[in-house]
Amino acid sequence: MEQFQNQELEYVVDDYYDVTDFEDDDVTPRSGSSSFDDDSMDSDFEDDFELSKPKTDTSAVEVRNGKDIQGIPWERLNFTREKYRESRLKQYKNYENLSTSREDLEKECKEVEKGHNFYDFQFNTRLVKSTIVHFQLRNLLWATSKHDVYLMQNYSVMHWSSLLRRGKEVLNVAKPITPTLKYPGCSAQPLSRVQISTMTVKDNLMVAGGFQGELICKYIDQPGVAFCTKISTDENAITNAVDIYRNPSGAMRVMTANNDAQVRVMDAVNFTCLNHFTFPWSVNNTSVSPDGKLLAILGDSPECLIADAQSGKVIGNLKGHLDYSFASAWHPDGQILATGNQDTTCRLWDVRNLSESIAVLKGRMGAIRAVKFTSDGRYMAMAEPADFVHIFDTKSDYSKGQEIDLFGEIAGISFSPDTEALFVGVADRTYGSLLEFNRRRYDHYLECIV
Repeated sequence: MEQFQNQELEYVVDDYYDVTDFEDDDVTPRSGSSSFDDDSMDSDFEDDFELSKPKTDTSAVEVRNGKDIQGIPWERLNFTREKYRESRLKQYKNYENLSTSREDLEKECKEVEKGHNFYDFQFNTRLVKSTIVHFQLRNLLWATSKHDVYLMQNYSVMHWSSLLRRGKEVLNVAKPITPTLKYPGCSAQPLSRVQISTMTVKDNLMVAGGFQGELICKYIDQPGVAFCTKISTDENAITNAVDIYRNPSGAMRVMTANNDAQVRVMDAVNFTCLNHFTFPWSVNNTSVSPDGKLLAILGDSPECLIADAQSGKVIGNLKGHLDYSFASAWHPDGQILATGNQDTTCRLWDVRNLSESIAVLKGRMGAIRAVKFTSDGRYMAMAEPADFVHIFDTKSDYSKGQEIDLFGEIAGISFSPDTEALFVGVADRTYGSLLEFNRRRYDHYLECIV
């Protein structure tokens, strides 16, 4: 993976208008009639909330009345949203490491019926906003419930409560960090001013990786940091991905993927290194199958590998992508693996037959840098570097999709464990924010009967 920032990536606000043209405090919703005739849909709670929330936030009520989901005041600019989108699609330059011909790629891609609405916009806040350290790494946001989200904001890990509409700093990595967990032979060491490049949160444990090969492990419900260290002395040892999983016997493990071509497995209790595997290229992403037996390895190669998660022995080679891969996710049934690549596609693989991918899903303009399944396996979401998140209905064999259209770099996407919410982190100097979408339910009456 590249060691430098992509200087070609530009912020929305810099490209098309001068921020001084307007002040956020003065931004008011556009006038316009609601698309809903029944005003009773807006509860008293929503009315009270509208009066008390910050003006920079945007609610579903306001969007139904015509406001932009990100609060961008298009009516005060000298161009429309549609014109801006058109220009963005024409001018955006996708980053490529390999300049392989892509002529035949379109023919492989699955035809998807767009326009479906699986998740509805619920809320957007600018009280917390995502930031990105490295342009190729976008796993910087995780939801632990439909009310709890963790995201990177500069040198802080922030917690956002969608119930209280309140943000709180849970970890500051600009200051010196001293690990609280100490025992004979422990490799923990103090760290300071860590640039967090990737993170994950699961079962009360937060794990973050740093730009200089750092690893930080913190229990959410405890003060301080349990464990931190530099896991590599290599000068190019950026931690590209971290994963928390359970092995076949149920023990919790932490896995790291680094630019030094190493994958490391650590015990999630005492944080000792249990194993490490070496590969021919920098490892950009790993993910372990739901049963803990298989390991997907993606990196600075068009090929992706499937290995035994216990031994690291490679048992499969996935061929089809044209560039480097940075994202992967397993369907909960453990049979389907999704891989996201800089060739602007996500490929789906059936682990029972790895000879070729079973489907190729394409984005609108950029690499696929994040992929997530809902815990029930019904939906899969994939995010481009900027502007677009795509949701697919797996029951339709991925042939039905929803496209979330926004503006700004996407720092991460995460479904809540109960599948009820989808969160999107947006990194932008002016419109950086956290977007929340809620799962649309068509069968509430059936659920009541059951």
